[in-house]
Amino acid sequence: MNPKPHQALKPLDDALAELLAQARPLAGVDAVSTFNADGRVLAQAAISPLQVPPQDNSAMDGYALRSADIGAAGVELPVSQRIAAGESGQPLQPGTAARIFTGAPVPPGADAVVMQEECEAIDGDGGQRVRINTRPQPGQCIRRAGEDIRRGAQVLAAGTRLTPAELGLAASIGLGQLQVARRPRVALFSTGDELVMPGEVAPGAMPPGAIYNSNRFFLRAMLERLGCEVSDLGIVPDRFDATVAVLRTAAEGHDLILTSGGVSVGEEDHVKPAVQSLGQLDLWQIALKPGKPFAYGRIGGAHFMGLPGNPVSSFVTFALLVRPFVLRLQGVADVAPNAIAASAGFDWPRVDKRREFLRARYGADGRLELFANQGSGVLTSIAWGDGLVDNPAGSTIARGDPVRFLPFAELLS
Repeated sequence: MNPKPHQALKPLDDALAELLAQARPLAGVDAVSTFNADGRVLAQAAISPLQVPPQDNSAMDGYALRSADIGAAGVELPVSQRIAAGESGQPLQPGTAARIFTGAPVPPGADAVVMQEECEAIDGDGGQRVRINTRPQPGQCIRRAGEDIRRGAQVLAAGTRLTPAELGLAASIGLGQLQVARRPRVALFSTGDELVMPGEVAPGAMPPGAIYNSNRFFLRAMLERLGCEVSDLGIVPDRFDATVAVLRTAAEGHDLILTSGGVSVGEEDHVKPAVQSLGQLDLWQIALKPGKPFAYGRIGGAHFMGLPGNPVSSFVTFALLVRPFVLRLQGVADVAPNAIAASAGFDWPRVDKRREFLRARYGADGRLELFANQGSGVLTSIAWGDGLVDNPAGSTIARGDPVRFLPFAELLS
């Protein structure tokens, strides 16, 4: 018998490009309250129907005046009016000042605001006056109409993933409702007779070879953080018929089926033949450490992705491959996490033919330190770390070297 030919390792960037080519944005748009749109993806550009600010307004509590009336510090002016935010003042008479508060419209005729700390209020028989203790410049402490947003400007582009800042921006132009992409519907399940659920079996009663299903917890949480509607289908026994049955159910009404474990070629790994019996499947060996085995396919209208069973491998492949895929399904154009330049506070002399993602965190000196055990089953390294050091294939790292760092704050949002 001739040995099975060795499958070439696929570069991570090539695998991601192939996946994203399949990730066409989902049909369907939801209209949601701006209050409830955090984390959703904007399906329609937000165009401002007004300018912000709507008129010139004061940036400070102080006095609005004509700068030409103040030839030198110490000039006194009568206070002719008082203008609070939400009020409209009268045109400012030459040789007078208006008491004004932050956000209040600047009265016609005034061209500067002097903050109250640089003024001195004077009460006298002739009414209130103010001494201006500085010489103002035209335009100082005035927010100009439209300096933030012009009428008709695109404030938020379609495909923007909304954060609290963007929700506030949408509200500032009067948008109480937003058109957002439909949430991806994802069916999630794990395979393996060795898996048990926390709370169902006490630690002291665990049968030989059994392990708690940690993957189910972090994968579900990561999907929900990405805005997915998750159908948790639990743990599937290591049987071909059971795997086919759950896949058939999952393909109905879901955009993506996500599994962990069972995508190898062992006798108890039934996911591959089960998916192939219902649709199509590609098994990839990715030049990625941890996380070499990965599966992509389709069953009917649903995408299928199979992650490795080791928890760190499953976590890393989700962050690097599933996350951008799910974001692209929602219409996000730029799905790459923002990497930052950091300095290594460690030595990594080992050379690997795969691109490595090392669990690291910032040390007291501001440089990155590595978790001692970088094994693919050591989930502690993820909880301990601040992110992943992206180490190119065939590369070593010496203390002090610049490295590319992917913070978990980017990968988990």
